Amino acid sequence: MTASKQQQFFERMATQNASYRYYLPSKPDVGRFIDNLIRFLFPITQDCRSLVASTADTYHELNNRLSCLLKPLSEHLPTDREMIVEQFFDYLPTTYEELLLDAQAISAFDPAASGVEEVIAIYPGFYAIAVYRIAHVLTDLNVPLLPRMMTEYAHSHTGIDIHPNAEIGSSFFVDHGTGVVIGETAVIGSNVKIYQGVTLGATNVAKSMASKKRHPTIEDNVIIYANATILGGRTVVGHDSMIGGNVWLTQSVEPYSRVYHTSQIEVRSLTSES
Repeated sequence: MTASKQQQFFERMATQNASYRYYLPSKPDVGRFIDNLIRFLFPITQDCRSLVASTADTYHELNNRLSCLLKPLSEHLPTDREMIVEQFFDYLPTTYEELLLDAQAISAFDPAASGVEEVIAIYPGFYAIAVYRIAHVLTDLNVPLLPRMMTEYAHSHTGIDIHPNAEIGSSFFVDHGTGVVIGETAVIGSNVKIYQGVTLGATNVAKSMASKKRHPTIEDNVIIYANATILGGRTVVGHDSMIGGNVWLTQSVEPYSRVYHTSQIEVRSLTSES
């Protein structure tokens, strides 16, 4: 590249860089904060090379890390970033109890789980839920973009896409999880179980619908089996319902409903082509 073309390229980048509304922390820093916070809450896995710090020292370092993550967003925050850090950590005991309920629900209902330790240390569903609940606190504190960076970090590691703005009740169970999508305005009650490939999505993806409720409401005690797709902001799955695998649902169902996808079975005769 000639010097003149190089200079033109640099000027083009500078113009574009000046047009951005937001600056953000790096993805690796966001990921490290998430993983260190989860390890702080649940010190079940150990890094062979890390030094063991006191709980108080680790807690203080996590406060500093979150403040650092918020720094590039300072001008877009609703209040001083140190106040947001304080509010976030004030809520951390509640987040901890919520995550214990999630881990206990997964352990109780998955026959393959040996206990909450396995769920916390190994299960991608629990990891995605943990990151969602952490990010959702920041969403409630009106922090822009950083919560989405957190849940997309979990998405990249688990294949589970939970928008941080979604509302999810207690004792949430995502089994296997790969391919699960939970949209921004989805509302999920307590004791809900979701299997792999489930989509809680929108029927209309127009930008003009951004401020509307576009995703379904799932009431308490619902089970949604693999690859079911439930769409629409007015769609409500009533409590204690079961949605079978591969169901496509765009209308509400009453409580205690059972919705199935019916397969067509044909038995070939012995003389038919094999």
